[in-house]
Amino acid sequence: MCAIAAYIATLDMSIVNVAFAEIARSFPGSSRGTISWVVTAYSILFGSLLVVSGRLADRVGRRRLLLIGTGLFLAGSLACAVSPSLGLLVAGRAVQGVGGALLVPASLGLLLAAFPDSRRSQAVAWNGAVGALGVASGPTLGALCVAAFGWRSAFWINVPICVLVAVLAWRVVPESPRSTGPRPDVAASVVLTVSVASLVWAISRAETLGWADRTVVGLLALAVALGAVVVQRSRRHPRPLLPPSLFTRRSATAANLATMVFGVAFSANLLNNVLFLRTVWRYGVVRAGLFSVLAPVVVAVTSVVAGRLMRRVGFRPLLVAGPLGMAAVAVGQARLLTDSPAPVTRWLPLMFLLGVGIGLTFPVLAAASVHGLPPEHFALGGAVNNTARQVGAAVGVALVVTIQGTADGIAGFRAGWLFVAACCAAAAAVSLAQPGPLAAPEPQVGVAPAASRSATV
Repeated sequence: MCAIAAYIATLDMSIVNVAFAEIARSFPGSSRGTISWVVTAYSILFGSLLVVSGRLADRVGRRRLLLIGTGLFLAGSLACAVSPSLGLLVAGRAVQGVGGALLVPASLGLLLAAFPDSRRSQAVAWNGAVGALGVASGPTLGALCVAAFGWRSAFWINVPICVLVAVLAWRVVPESPRSTGPRPDVAASVVLTVSVASLVWAISRAETLGWADRTVVGLLALAVALGAVVVQRSRRHPRPLLPPSLFTRRSATAANLATMVFGVAFSANLLNNVLFLRTVWRYGVVRAGLFSVLAPVVVAVTSVVAGRLMRRVGFRPLLVAGPLGMAAVAVGQARLLTDSPAPVTRWLPLMFLLGVGIGLTFPVLAAASVHGLPPEHFALGGAVNNTARQVGAAVGVALVVTIQGTADGIAGFRAGWLFVAACCAAAAAVSLAQPGPLAAPEPQVGVAPAASRSATV
């Protein structure tokens, strides 16, 4: 159930990208910049509210917040599916973003509480894999839905999933203990939300306005200034929004930084691949979607193996090997792919290796980011990691679009893949700071039956 909740929230980050052209045709009087708010509204609210929601989940109850988030996500999906105007569609996406930001940290907190210490890292790895699977499978699922039933089906598909999550949460999942004591720093919550929203907004606007635009520069400056305010308040406040202990753990700090850098590479590669298939090989939306499905499947399988391996070897070997493997794939794409389609002999083998690299990385990063945290910080630690991934994804999309524009034709895509390779190498370098094998999760022990029921995937 928790994994399903994570899947739908991350799926909607990418599934709408495929339907962008079809949405534009439904609202012919709207500019491309206006229609881009269908994507931007979700990204801004989802990314900016994750940390605050993680703190809220630990305080008011994770199941309660999961149910509220699922309800909002369902309402937003329905509004998008039936929207007669672009304004209502954007509003529905905004409601989806709020709902997703509430349900993701709450579901992760419930998942962590359902497992004993010896199995938590593996559980988080699986959950992180599902989140990565949601983003990676968005283009494929979106392409099939749009081609068969139109762009509104990309939102209708959420309705039965949300109902299933709500029923399972209500009937199967017990409520978590609530944090006691004074409330966390409310003012810092507001400031942090505005800071992250400004950052994501600036990055999304840079894609069309350019990085030197006054609006973009102003939003970036505002994000940095407000972020500094949050850091200062967290150092001095008796009940900080972001406890300093979250950032004194070597494993979590390195994982969050690597997550942001690898998130840049992941989202940039995802967009580069889809646009390459559509514009250079001139594949239709369905064919491009089908040739993108292999990597998500391999991610799902590899994540299971990664969850078992990290109990034996620790985080560091996997978090170096995974990004370096993806870097090798990106270099291979830049060198081996040409104007002449070669889907079987070149594309699919590269997608298989790409799935292995992602499957060895994102799930382990998610596990490392919460390794050793006290129970009262489970949801918050996961929210910080998800925020890092969301910010990285926004940066990756904006930068790869800029890089593609520096050259014509396939040369622009090759530059994009080399950029991906550089980011992957940087993520591997950051992960060298991970502790050695002794900091890895403890050997596996049995899982209580109740835990298994609560963590149903």
